[in-house]
Amino acid sequence: MRNSVTFASLSAFGLLLPAMAHAQSISDGNEAVDDNDERIVVTANRKPVSLDQVGQSVTVLTEGQIEASQQIGVTELIAQTPGVQFRRDGGRGTATSVYVRGADNGQTLILYDGVRLHDPSTTDGGATLTDVMTGGVGRIEILRGSQSVLYGSQAIGGVINIISETPREPLEAKFQVEAGELDSYLVNGGVGGKSGGLTWHAGGGYSTSDGVSAYATGTERDGYENVSLNGRIRYAFSDDISLDLRSFYTDGDVEYDAFNGDAANRGLSDSWLTYAGLNFKLFDRLTNRVSYGRTEINRTNQDETDPANVVDTFDAHGRSARFEYQGIFDISEGNFAVFGVEYAENEFDDSSAAVSVGDHTLGIYANLTVEPVEGLTVTGGLRREDHSNFGAATVGAASLAYTPDGGETVLRASYSEGFKAPGLFQLYAAGYGTPDLQPEEARSWEVGGEHMFGDLLRVSAVYFNRETKNLVSYVSCVAIPDNPRCAADPNLFGIYSNEGAVDAEGVELGAGLDLGNFELSANYTYLDAEYATRGDANRGNQVVRRAKDTFNAAASYTAPFGLNVATTVTFVGDHFNDAANTQVVPGYTIVDLRASYPITDKIEIYARVENLFDEDYQTILNYGSLPQLFYGGLRVRL
Repeated sequence: MRNSVTFASLSAFGLLLPAMAHAQSISDGNEAVDDNDERIVVTANRKPVSLDQVGQSVTVLTEGQIEASQQIGVTELIAQTPGVQFRRDGGRGTATSVYVRGADNGQTLILYDGVRLHDPSTTDGGATLTDVMTGGVGRIEILRGSQSVLYGSQAIGGVINIISETPREPLEAKFQVEAGELDSYLVNGGVGGKSGGLTWHAGGGYSTSDGVSAYATGTERDGYENVSLNGRIRYAFSDDISLDLRSFYTDGDVEYDAFNGDAANRGLSDSWLTYAGLNFKLFDRLTNRVSYGRTEINRTNQDETDPANVVDTFDAHGRSARFEYQGIFDISEGNFAVFGVEYAENEFDDSSAAVSVGDHTLGIYANLTVEPVEGLTVTGGLRREDHSNFGAATVGAASLAYTPDGGETVLRASYSEGFKAPGLFQLYAAGYGTPDLQPEEARSWEVGGEHMFGDLLRVSAVYFNRETKNLVSYVSCVAIPDNPRCAADPNLFGIYSNEGAVDAEGVELGAGLDLGNFELSANYTYLDAEYATRGDANRGNQVVRRAKDTFNAAASYTAPFGLNVATTVTFVGDHFNDAANTQVVPGYTIVDLRASYPITDKIEIYARVENLFDEDYQTILNYGSLPQLFYGGLRVRL
């Protein structure tokens, strides 16, 4: 497709040796995994397995890592992991896109406590992490590469799985308060417990900031306010039967600007996710889960130019309901099958455009994991999904992981296919929607491995490759004058069509050094994502807003008397703001500094400086970003 991987990108691995590898763990609807268990993963197989049995690339942020980062939003946190980039139309709360290995924002599946955080009312039906804060989050797992066999539509770039905190003691509580520049304030807390068959947790948070101008050279601040609530209850009636109830709610209120200057615009959004699941075991080997998940997202944009006459410029409501049965059959030690059926309904209402549409899907999947010889794990699966609009799609995947030494060295390889159903807006938008759109399709593969030198040093390297076709894009009628719809309506500007193709490849490198009180960590990603549509003038150009080079590094030192001092360095290379590659967004380097000190074993004070050297940068051309900012706070854990 082009020059594969440059020598420069490979040699950068040498820069990463003083680093700490990523901890691994997660939890699903059937089995709970300790929030800080670093060698068990669930998302890759939808069942807890040892990391050396996983043939795909996974990064997990544990509860301890999330808290130590002092990050407010999930977006900033995951952007420090391999293969993840984000772009934002200004400060916190403004429109945010997350790209995993260069895939579009809508091509990465995002889950919160097992429920899809996707909004059917967005153009492509994608998800946003804009209003998802770190408060109440116990772990995050990022599974990279196409994952549609187990997760269906949208999992082309990968899966981001966000899990709320799980109590381990009879009664636990924690509280956090923080203040900083730009009149920024944060307060959050939670309480929960585990006693007998009952495990429960409830939490909430509030944050606000006057922010900065969303338009880079604007003169007025655009503020942001967020309220988040989460709760979960798990009750085990016996060792074989349990009930899970979960809920997550977030409300965002953000001011934003026009693309060319200050404007009195406001965006209101709220998301409510609910989940209910019954888990039961049969015949000692068959674990079952029957569940219902629902997502409701409301978004309203307002023009407040005249405060006495506020005008709604956009008012949309997206709803998604998903029924699922999942079974896990344990054949023998290291050999198991995961299978299931999913039925989903999606709805989109836009009162500002008098549109109300919907679709439904039915998916059936099966995934088999076997250990034919000691140290070798092979996994393969298939999924068949039927969509009410475009019909059926079938995808497959296979992977292997091999460890010759009990997990110190792990070699991995995988091939996987992904698809993404067209968004309801793309299908049915008045005038330019196209009801006969086909799903976007992807094929990806990767090879890599890691090696641990005891508890001291860990190094890893992965090469990945993905080809995506049938990409749904808005095409101007000027470019396709012979199209029957364009020819029939001279006033039609354009339509949605399966016109696009993108090829992406790259390398993810990481390493880590742990000297006890002193730790170093780093990761580097080289991404070459190019337009590959035949006959397109932009073929061979770099995909919009994807930097080729990203680098993250962190250092942490804990003094004998308890003081912890840490720093994080983030480098994002140049990228383009347009498909023609004529508008360059310069790269940037951000350095953060943080410190924490435990006054007692229950009380901790902390402080940080974000953007220590006051770097003037943009993630999207002409949109502002946060300057040097100081924060301080207090945590109490009971």
